[in-house]
Amino acid sequence: MLSAVLVAAVVGGGVLVLLRRLFPQQKPAEPLRFPAGAMRGKTVIITGANSGIGKALAGELLKLQARVIMACRDRGRAEEAARELRSQAGQEQGELVIKLLDLASLRSVRSFCEEITKEEPKIDVLVNNAGLYQCPYTKTEDGFEMQLGVNHLGHFLLTHLLLDLLKKSAPSRVVVVSSKLYKYGSINFDDLNSETEYDKAFCYSQSKLANLLFTLELAKKLEGSGVTVNALTPGIVRTNLGRHVAIPFLAKPLFNLASMAFFKSPLEGAQTPLYLACSPEVEGVSGKCFANCKEEELTPAATDEQAAKRLWDVSCRMVGITEE
Repeated sequence: MLSAVLVAAVVGGGVLVLLRRLFPQQKPAEPLRFPAGAMRGKTVIITGANSGIGKALAGELLKLQARVIMACRDRGRAEEAARELRSQAGQEQGELVIKLLDLASLRSVRSFCEEITKEEPKIDVLVNNAGLYQCPYTKTEDGFEMQLGVNHLGHFLLTHLLLDLLKKSAPSRVVVVSSKLYKYGSINFDDLNSETEYDKAFCYSQSKLANLLFTLELAKKLEGSGVTVNALTPGIVRTNLGRHVAIPFLAKPLFNLASMAFFKSPLEGAQTPLYLACSPEVEGVSGKCFANCKEEELTPAATDEQAAKRLWDVSCRMVGITEE
């Protein structure tokens, strides 16, 4: 028993040290404040809006009287989240609309976009938020490694299919949620789909680096269109994103303490995407990455224009896009 406690202490201590190194400044000083009705008349699409950062962001935008389209895979969970958000938003609130979207299915992405373009006259903000973290090796409906498929390729196709409506709605914004863990990845063009070998941590980092390279290349393509695109790294947030990570039973209490001490709440994690969706300070700013509502300096791997162009071309082929 004593040895088990010692192991738990060592593991828990290691987690604390790692968190301090990876995420030294987690919590923003003050929550953002925007004028009442700041998003009135604006339509915002948020993927993965039924939990975590996406849910918190939807709630804040609802309070600002936006029309929020919750793009979610599970209708039941989305409806439950919507009820909760409406009950907390006060009398002067916007509108929540639930639409089904499974980013692990290109068929679902295309169906969602067809529905949006038929029913919505405009999109002011698209927030690519949904994601998977270090899941076991599985493939999407279309045969893509799951983390690459959901975190990058699904959002790649989604954004592409909504670009005409975003341009028509200009000035409009695309917000891409990445992660500081992009620093531990690279784009393995020789085995992008992890057919030869699967390392779940590497594949997550690769997908988050892909988010940043996508932002870089998309910003170039959108120059002069009135549509901006910016990425963000929210820090480590207390969400269910890490549900696939196995933590030793005896280490869980220490991990839970660490999460309370060092992790952001979903609302705190939602501050930077809220800033990028709403703030006049970033009007016209494009191709950047932000953390804690400030521009973040990226590593050379995330600003490699050749890699960004190559990844764009490969992604187009993978999802079946033919560019003019």
